[in-house]
Amino acid sequence: MTTARLPLFPLNTALFPGLVLPLSVFEERYRAIMRELLKTPEDEPRRFVVVAIRDGHQLARSATGLPDPDAGTEEPPAGGFGPDPLKALHRVACVADAATIRERPDGTFEVLCTGTTRVKLLSVDDSGSFLTAEVEELPEEPGDEAGALAEGVLHSFQQYQKRLAGAHERSISADSELPDDPSVISYLVAAAMVLDTPTKQRLLQAPDTASRLRDELKLLRAETAIIRSLPSLPAFELTRARTSLN
Repeated sequence: MTTARLPLFPLNTALFPGLVLPLSVFEERYRAIMRELLKTPEDEPRRFVVVAIRDGHQLARSATGLPDPDAGTEEPPAGGFGPDPLKALHRVACVADAATIRERPDGTFEVLCTGTTRVKLLSVDDSGSFLTAEVEELPEEPGDEAGALAEGVLHSFQQYQKRLAGAHERSISADSELPDDPSVISYLVAAAMVLDTPTKQRLLQAPDTASRLRDELKLLRAETAIIRSLPSLPAFELTRARTSLN
């Protein structure tokens, strides 16, 4: 298996391969990551790892893992994550490639990154100016009947979107071409559904594509039934923006 040591960016959300994530970077420990990435030539990948924080371990003043403009600028790399940061983080994460890193006049950063590859965290090092992790790449196995499951998930996903948006709203899939690769479909649906972080993390770390799609099919059917009973569920705005696979 391929291993690497990369900067580590904890968040209160899970990133999926192929999905785009914008970041606004304020805290010094996260600014340090961006300054280090800027040393990499633009024609080479500027990679770091986005990892979800475990429930009950958001101890940092920037509780979501996102840099906080009101937080102290001298927070140590592992500040808020306890004596063993690895225990405060989920073990399956996603490598992000920073396509755009723009430094503002005040030294903060605007970043646009895309998830690329799932990885497993083997160790976390807090001895530098920011957290780094030794990670091992996780292969994406198709599993049994991934193609058929993907078709069912797409159909249920369209029904879910229609219910979420309301009868007179357009769904994400109404004016966009959907992918046909089962693994891409599984990640798109996982990112687009209105789910809590533990559930998204469960989908990210599914052992194969088919397992993820089976889980999504159950979630879609259950969530659609709930929305049908509670049409005023306040999440319809999320269906008005495209989810980019870049």
